[in-house]
Amino acid sequence: MTPRALPGRAAWRRALAPLVAASTWRRGVFLLLGGVLVLPYVLLAVAFAQVFTAPGVPWPLALVLLAVAVLIAGVPPLLDGSRALEIAAARALLGVDLPDPTPGHRADRETRLRAALWIVTHLAVGGLLVFALLSAVPMALAFIAQQFGIGAEALGEERFGPLDGEDTGWLTLTGVVLLAGLGYAVAGLGALAASMAPVLLGPAQAERIAALEARAARLAERNQLARELHDSVGHALTVATLQAGAARAVLDSDPEFVRRALGAIEEAGRTAMDELDHVLGLLRERDDDRTGRAPQRTLADLDRLVADTRAAGLTVDARRAGDPATLPAAVSREGYRIVQEGLTNAARYGRGPVLLRLDVGPEALELELVNELVPAPRRPDHAGGGRGLDGMRERVLLLGGRLTAGPDGDRWRIRARLPYRENP
Repeated sequence: MTPRALPGRAAWRRALAPLVAASTWRRGVFLLLGGVLVLPYVLLAVAFAQVFTAPGVPWPLALVLLAVAVLIAGVPPLLDGSRALEIAAARALLGVDLPDPTPGHRADRETRLRAALWIVTHLAVGGLLVFALLSAVPMALAFIAQQFGIGAEALGEERFGPLDGEDTGWLTLTGVVLLAGLGYAVAGLGALAASMAPVLLGPAQAERIAALEARAARLAERNQLARELHDSVGHALTVATLQAGAARAVLDSDPEFVRRALGAIEEAGRTAMDELDHVLGLLRERDDDRTGRAPQRTLADLDRLVADTRAAGLTVDARRAGDPATLPAAVSREGYRIVQEGLTNAARYGRGPVLLRLDVGPEALELELVNELVPAPRRPDHAGGGRGLDGMRERVLLLGGRLTAGPDGDRWRIRARLPYRENP
């Protein structure tokens, strides 16, 4: 083979590629689906044509039946379910990356009209393709077969434009051209459908906004769950670490303290496992009954939190004004997490006693935690960029409150105000 023959072969391969490409066959199946779906409409049209041409048919009744049929036939292209099915078919057979309709979001008028135009076009093109397959393909195969003596007697007396049964070579060429032309038509129509699908089936602006809002809500929920894990498990690990360190220091001299420390470590681990199971259950997004899972902590559990912190060796002076039981659930829950994170940071990076003040006012919950400052290398969260303080700020901002955290002389002070509407 000479080098000059290679460009010619490459050109033939490029020319024949659309006929043998897998995408052409898949898109052909998509077009044929439209032909299958249009058959009931064709049968309905034939039936009414016979009704109106038959003698003795009452025209008023026929017109009423026709109006009802047109109404019923026009409804499916406008349904959200029809659009969803077309999107699934276009994604699977046309290879177009189309997002599913946003759950719970009703399509607007523009989206419905675009989808209806797509469905009508799909059915019309599919019907034409089915007609071509049923008419052109048998004729082309008959033209090619007579070249080999198959069915030549049936075509011998027929004329096909300028050709007759004696023009075997031209008839064979015509059959090949018909089949190739049909293949290229399918490839072209399939490519056109793939390019038009995003335009007619793609989401409208309102649907894109709804999808973005749903995604933002999911991200916010996951961020909240991440904060829950950080606060609850981090506090439990801090308590367990401090208790273990203290127990190791007096292992030989004070067995009773070691026994109490091991009990506190066991209780902290059990609490952490309960809360971890609760958060993981939310992440699984199951609809089953979660009554067996641990509820989220609130300020009703503040005494237990303070007791666990004291058991870890940190002195806590808790002062309370008002009844936390009167707080809304969200405020009580977020307030507990803020106190928990503040005590955890004080136990890990602070020293000396912690002053905890909780004031339940008529309009807002006031929280304050104060502890003695330690050298900067031991207090990464006190620099303002740690995850603990970031989580506190996010919780406060979600409730429309404010948070201040930073050094105040030789002490570290956290103040949070969580507003709420007083229950009538």
